[in-house]
Amino acid sequence: MDDRYTLVYSSETGRVKEAKEVKVPPKGDGVVRISLKRLGGGKVSTVITGIPLPEIEIKDLAKKLKQKCGVGGSVKDFVIEIQGENRQKIKVELEKMGYIVKLSGG
Repeated sequence: MDDRYTLVYSSETGRVKEAKEVKVPPKGDGVVRISLKRLGGGKVSTVITGIPLPEIEIKDLAKKLKQKCGVGGSVKDFVIEIQGENRQKIKVELEKMGYIVKLSGG
């Protein structure tokens, strides 16, 4: 069969589901880094990298941090991005959870 085609249904087995890839967090040095990302229009967001957790747990952690800061944000590729300049609040919260935290960049 040609690589351009994807099997989605078989009369023998019914709907064919593709196996999901399990994402593994990147190996780091054990330090969580918090930096600022400058966006257009004078806006900034706080970027958190280096958290050694599976993606599901990172999403839960991001939810807690967003609630603590009272803002929105997102998670993509093991990186948490939170709206606004919230580095100090996030640093305090992560240190309470036992992480080694460094502020990096701007």
